[in-house]
Order: sequence, then C-alpha cells, then structure tokens
Amino acid sequence: MAEIEAAAEVADATAAGDDWRTRLRQRFLAARAVMLRHPWAPGLLGSRPTVPPGVYTYYDQIIATLRDGGFSYRVAHRALHAFGSLALGFAQEVFRPAAAGGATDVEVAEAELAAMAEKLPHLTAMVAAEAHDADDPTLGWCDSQIEFEFTLDLLFDGLERARG
Repeated sequence: MAEIEAAAEVADATAAGDDWRTRLRQRFLAARAVMLRHPWAPGLLGSRPTVPPGVYTYYDQIIATLRDGGFSYRVAHRALHAFGSLALGFAQEVFRPAAAGGATDVEVAEAELAAMAEKLPHLTAMVAAEAHDADDPTLGWCDSQIEFEFTLDLLFDGLERARG
C-alpha cells in the first residue's frame, strides 16, 4: 500500500489542475503499475479480513478528487463501490481457473474446446475472439490492461452522467 500511495502522489502531482477524471485515471493507473510489479499483491489484499493501513488515506484522496469535481458525498460513496478494486489497480476476480501447471496436451485441450463450443457457443466464441494479446499485461486470467482501462472509462462516463 505504501508503494501505491507513493505512486498516487506522483500521479496527483503530474495531473494537478486537470479534471477529476484525468486525476483519478492517473491515480488508478499508477496503482496498476505497482500491482503489475507485484502480481501476488491482489491475492494478498483480497485475503485480508481487515482494511490494511494506508487504504483510508488513499481513498480519502479519491473522495477529495470527486468532491473537487463537483460530486456529492452520496455519488462519491457509490463511485467507491463501483470502482471496487480498480482503484487499487486490479480487477478482483471471483473465479480463478486452476493454473495449467506444465505442458498442455493439445489434443485434450482441443477436445475440451470442441465440447464447450457445442454446449456454450456464445461463451466459446467470445473467449476465442477476445484471447489476450501477449503484449497486454495481465493480473489474472481476465484482468488485462485493455480491459482495466475500458472499465475505468465506462465508470467515469457513468459518473459524469450522474454528476449532472
């Protein structure tokens, strides 16, 4: 958390004077850069029964940015819920498939995909169409940089409409 706070301070200084959206985007992307350096950290944070020290200060700054942007405390509260773990630089995954754990048997994998395609055609087609680019950093089986930024933009667009 100390690294995320330090990265967020740099992001805040860089984005000083910018609008709320730019400031939060830079803050969240700075947190993500920390998580990409420590890919084990999302799992650790998700396993904590209490709020780690430093999180309150970090979130206070997010609320301050929203308030400076013209949002009420009510909308800021709802925004924090919508942001979820994105504010800390990762998308929390409910399900985590087991790791392959070595070499993949191509014939078995193809047979499993064919069976899945027959029973779940839309899910299979989506997975095939959205296979992650090897150059797109991920923090889990479905938490790529592109998806992370896409989700931020959707949330920020919705908040802009909620602000009125």
